Amino acid sequence: MRLFDSKHYAPLAALVVLALLSVSAQALEWPQEVSIKDGVIVIYQPQPESLQGNVLKSRAAISIEVEEVDHPIFGVMWFDARVDTDRGAGTALVRDIKVTKVGWPESTDAQEQRFTAVVEAAMPEAGLSFSLERLTASLSTAEVEQRSLEQLKTDPPVIIFSDELALLLMFDGKPHFSAIEGSSYERALNTPFLVVRDKKKGQSWMGSGAQWFSSSDPLGPWQPNAKPPADLLQMMPEDTAEAGESIKVDKVVVATEATELIATNGKAEWTALSGGALLYVSNTETPWLRELETGNMYVLLSGRWYRSKSQKGPWTFVRADELPVSFSDIPPASDIGGLRTSVAGTEEAEQAMLDAAIPQTTAIKRDEASLTVSYDGEPKFEKIKGTEVSYAVNTGSQVLAINGRYYAVDEGVWFTATMAKGPWVVADTIPDDEIGKIPPSSPVYNTTYVKVYESTPEIVYVGYTPGYMWSYPYYGVPVYGTGWYYPPYYGAYYYPRPPTWGLHVGYNPWTGWNFGVTWSNGFLTLGMSFGGGWNSPYHRGGWYGGGYRRPVVINTGDINIGNSVNIGNRDRVNRELGDRGNAQRPNIYNREGNRARNADNALARSELKRARPAPTRANDVFADRSGNVARRNGSEWEQRSNGQWQSDKANVARDKAANVSTQQAAKVQSRAQQMPDHNRQQINRNELNRSYDARQRGTRHEMNRSGMRQGRRR
Repeated sequence: MRLFDSKHYAPLAALVVLALLSVSAQALEWPQEVSIKDGVIVIYQPQPESLQGNVLKSRAAISIEVEEVDHPIFGVMWFDARVDTDRGAGTALVRDIKVTKVGWPESTDAQEQRFTAVVEAAMPEAGLSFSLERLTASLSTAEVEQRSLEQLKTDPPVIIFSDELALLLMFDGKPHFSAIEGSSYERALNTPFLVVRDKKKGQSWMGSGAQWFSSSDPLGPWQPNAKPPADLLQMMPEDTAEAGESIKVDKVVVATEATELIATNGKAEWTALSGGALLYVSNTETPWLRELETGNMYVLLSGRWYRSKSQKGPWTFVRADELPVSFSDIPPASDIGGLRTSVAGTEEAEQAMLDAAIPQTTAIKRDEASLTVSYDGEPKFEKIKGTEVSYAVNTGSQVLAINGRYYAVDEGVWFTATMAKGPWVVADTIPDDEIGKIPPSSPVYNTTYVKVYESTPEIVYVGYTPGYMWSYPYYGVPVYGTGWYYPPYYGAYYYPRPPTWGLHVGYNPWTGWNFGVTWSNGFLTLGMSFGGGWNSPYHRGGWYGGGYRRPVVINTGDINIGNSVNIGNRDRVNRELGDRGNAQRPNIYNREGNRARNADNALARSELKRARPAPTRANDVFADRSGNVARRNGSEWEQRSNGQWQSDKANVARDKAANVSTQQAAKVQSRAQQMPDHNRQQINRNELNRSYDARQRGTRHEMNRSGMRQGRRR
């Protein structure tokens, strides 16, 4: 069987099979090169066309070089695949590749069918590996599934300003205490802070190894620099005694409802941003800006913008796509450049949205994954309005009852059982339609972002998108929390639910959402469980570990991410950022307690021959959706035709004259896709320009990430 025209090409079917089977999941650089008999195949960076869940549809330019052909044979392959990701490692594996079409500019239908059949037979055993930065950037030209949160609650919390460093002590309603066994103390349950009260004397203590406060009333006022009793100190875990380095804070603000505290180190210091349209407060951790033209002030809280004429309010919500134009002009390298992630339409916001569409995935071994659910007494369920779903209220786990069966999510994995108390087994199917109806007003809403993709008798493939961790796309930017208040459960046990407010949440494109408490003295070791709840020295068990990352860094652009609004503590911030595990995003599947249940996909692929990076080749070959192959040469495009690269200057002149916009280009592309194949000869320059820009952006982000890692190793 001859796959190419006999005049120009050798019969390469067997060579292609061998080459594509040798593609490995090890090489991250592009293009990738694989050896074949008497030649090589070069695979250029794939260009995704759509991502739905973990299913990727893509195309890639390829070239085949063999001794008996005097020039490379350039073509395009289209394929469907599944994506496995590891945000901690910053990688994405494109696996189970099913080739749907292979062609080149001069190919006939018969040749394409024969060639596709050969490649399709080879590809399922091969895989390709991306860096997450490159994959994310490349999605800007693809159709990406982005389920926007329609019922997000945007009512502002109570916003309190303080011109001295202060702590926000949050209680979820009236303080509730529980006795500490074997002592005269009781601990506060409904706060992330360590608050302990002496039952006999009525005195309350708050703090850790760094600094303590005392009060006769847990609602305050609190006095700083207190000396707690010796027996209380002896009860403290050893690790809290080492929380030495801190900023001295003398003020505590107590809140029992949704509240955010904006504290400055002295009077607010307004600093002009280059361009003169905006001012920002430089001596606070909270993004706080003023637009000079209108005099409006803006604050950014949990990813939401609020506007007011004065600090006293009233504060009103402003959508990220309705901010003044001056916000889009914030220089990326400025002290507040990191805020661009929260300004719709910026490159940074677009990247955050694309990143949110990529699931974190893993393969779960059925026989290694287990779940035990504890209830406060007999299971109690509450119906979710508008659905056939009920959820268990008297447990810290997330348990759903649907049509006579039970489902539970634990650390990003679905389990199922015939009874509410179990026994639980890994679920290989879930009632997606019913689960998808759960509204944001429900405390189990985040479970709708955990999916089951496929399964074998031994393994179940699962994944979650950031919505599981309460991060959602909203009008072009990421926001934290739904804004809804979820009442806790009180009984013999206390089960809190995740809040949106009071955690001083800030977004970092490298690590995701960071939690704080405005100014911290080591009082808080904070982590929110996905089902809700606090992790602190006296609230252990069932929660995942977190940790306060102070301060909330506003500028997080490129490698030099120390340029931040943090009251002159940039040196310390740089040190802390350098110690954040290479500034990796969290992968809950890779937490210490979860690793044993993960299947090792690498073992199954270890016998495959490996592709190698091709550092001497430029990653400059692209394919448009019509199957034309083009090469970027400086600022111009060259089209592959009849075995040669030909200048596209005529097309450049035509587009300049017509001044084709991006929207117009999309219409042209749509019309071109409806035309017969023989009319699709001219490359789509606008489409290729977008692919080129996305590839450059992904390479730049990958280099920034690499630079951060190298800096930490040094």
